[in-house]
Amino acid sequence: MAFWEFLQTYGSAFAQGTAITAAQFLLAVLVAIVAATLAGVGKLSQNRLISGISIAFIELFRGTSLLVQLYWIFFVLPLFGLSLEKFTAGFLSVGLNCGAYGAELVRGAIQSVPRGQWEAATAINMSSLTRMRRIIAPQALAIMLPPWGNLLIELLKGTALVSLISVTDVMFQAKQVNASTYLSAQAFGTALIIYYVLARVLITPLMGRMEQVVARRLGKA
Repeated sequence: MAFWEFLQTYGSAFAQGTAITAAQFLLAVLVAIVAATLAGVGKLSQNRLISGISIAFIELFRGTSLLVQLYWIFFVLPLFGLSLEKFTAGFLSVGLNCGAYGAELVRGAIQSVPRGQWEAATAINMSSLTRMRRIIAPQALAIMLPPWGNLLIELLKGTALVSLISVTDVMFQAKQVNASTYLSAQAFGTALIIYYVLARVLITPLMGRMEQVVARRLGKA
């Protein structure tokens, strides 16, 4: 079957899968940003309980496989009385996993802000919250945005694993089409193109634009 004919026949299935993948990605990004911010800032806390919880979260989700985490959240948590729908389990596991990696980016970016900036804010009697919001966070954001772009691309690719718990994303649709037609090149080739387009058209330009905006506000562009 020609590739164009293949798309005419199964394009609607891949379109539905793309919508699910995009939804999984966007929700996982929200989870990752919240988890990374809380854990990254928490790891720097002087409170041992907060820093301990943050470190435990980071080490657990960085040190174990995303696939295992996905299975635990979907299959094992119900044994403890917490059942999640497959869609929710999908983006939650991917978001928490990437959030653990993002937490180190947040922590590193905050600590990369020159010490003189901290001392200057303290010298003019800024509170800790105001200092973080107006002085430290904007500079840390400029530092962490480039590596976050790479992390979000990894997050997008990580969403492919949610097909293993029957979330009907792009990869699920590709496997279904391949199982019924044995047109592996067309099915997985289409999935490959979709993931590439999402990364190249959605993530890369957005992160580049955000870097420009932040640099302009800091007077660096």
